[in-house]
Amino acid sequence: MATVDARPGPFVFDPATTALLVIDMQRDFLLPGGFGESLGNDVSRLRRTIEPLTALLAAWRATSMPVIHTREGHLPDLSDCPPAKLARGAIGQEGAFGRILVRGEYGHDIVDELQPVGDEVVIDKPGKGAFYATELTDVLEKGNVRSLVVTGVTTEVCVHTTVREANDRGYECLVLADCVGSYFPEFQRVGLEMIAAQGGIFGWVSDSPTLIEEIAR
Repeated sequence: MATVDARPGPFVFDPATTALLVIDMQRDFLLPGGFGESLGNDVSRLRRTIEPLTALLAAWRATSMPVIHTREGHLPDLSDCPPAKLARGAIGQEGAFGRILVRGEYGHDIVDELQPVGDEVVIDKPGKGAFYATELTDVLEKGNVRSLVVTGVTTEVCVHTTVREANDRGYECLVLADCVGSYFPEFQRVGLEMIAAQGGIFGWVSDSPTLIEEIAR
């Protein structure tokens, strides 16, 4: 077993049953000039996660633990996009990097620095959470995964939703504060506090250097 210093207490995990989940590190959200910035957001708040995630991926890939990436997006005909979601946003409209959050478009894919390698799984999801209408449960069960190290964007939306979904399904989650990001500093702070509150109601919170030190042993 491995142990990482975390809030609200040590996170203990078995490397044989643990996976790294990298949520929605997509060009539409992170690139200057993209969808996220077009909404008036400061994408640098999300891009700050790229460097620590790059280091974490390098360390993680040196182990036998699996990596799972997700991408939020929809079929080209938008048939999998709920009307309420479609009505609120610009999904499917032309953006700087193709049709916004549409599978197969340049902006829908993962940023260059964090591209999947080898047999790393990529889950395309139509919702905020990574479990809704996806094959993620089957992937985790097939790999005998019981613990998740959660990274990606945004902290208060897709990360939080996924952690809550995982918690309801019995998975133990460690969220890395420097590897998750929000456009809104207050949402970042409160989102992380909510995960670790009340003895870890949804999971644990730590940082990537602490985890890298442990898995390097």
